[in-house]
Amino acid sequence: MEKLDDLAPQRLPTPNRPLLGMTILAVEDSRHAGEALRLMCLRSGARIRRADCLRAARRHLQVYRPSAMIVDLGLPDGSGLDLIAEMHRARPRIGVLFGLSGDAAAARDVIAAGADGFLAKPLDSLAAFQREILARLPEERHPAGPRPIDDAPIRPDPLALWQDLRQAEALLQDGEVATLRYAAQFLGSLARATAEAELAAVADGVIAQGAMGAPARARLRGVAGAMRQRIDRAAGP
Repeated sequence: MEKLDDLAPQRLPTPNRPLLGMTILAVEDSRHAGEALRLMCLRSGARIRRADCLRAARRHLQVYRPSAMIVDLGLPDGSGLDLIAEMHRARPRIGVLFGLSGDAAAARDVIAAGADGFLAKPLDSLAAFQREILARLPEERHPAGPRPIDDAPIRPDPLALWQDLRQAEALLQDGEVATLRYAAQFLGSLARATAEAELAAVADGVIAQGAMGAPARARLRGVAGAMRQRIDRAAGP
């Protein structure tokens, strides 16, 4: 069956929009990271669709075939490594397949699962993003002529970060160990992406100790709430 992207006319990339004609499926649970990817795709000329879990990603893939996929490793319903391996084995294979994580040590696992490359959070360099994608595309999909390098930092709307923190605080009300472990991992990834050292230290400590009881939940809620309040104050009245 033809997919929606198969029916769309192919537009050729230009030096200012080097990813024009591509559709990228971002499998990312964080609104903050998802917003960074959206801005990068917008400035690069690519269309983007986002799925916030494995189940939603697989639902998307039943309807259309993207040009590229970027898969976060820590998702609420499993590991992104499983989806990467699944997509690597699929025929026809997705043209460009990346793993994404705030843990640089995960790069080896991403490549072993079959990805073409690894993107590290925080996603803040448009030039690096474009370079990594273009390096995996055939020459005919590269823009002709010299390409200006736009290295202005990508700054997602703070509201996306605020929403992530609210979601994490809600998850911490859940008594299920698996949910609490995911919430701690989610907060740790968010903290590393935003250089919040205190939140990262608390989240990593909770995960390392495997302590998911009331004291751990309270510590995580405390630092996440303090971070959210700083965003509120910065936004002003």
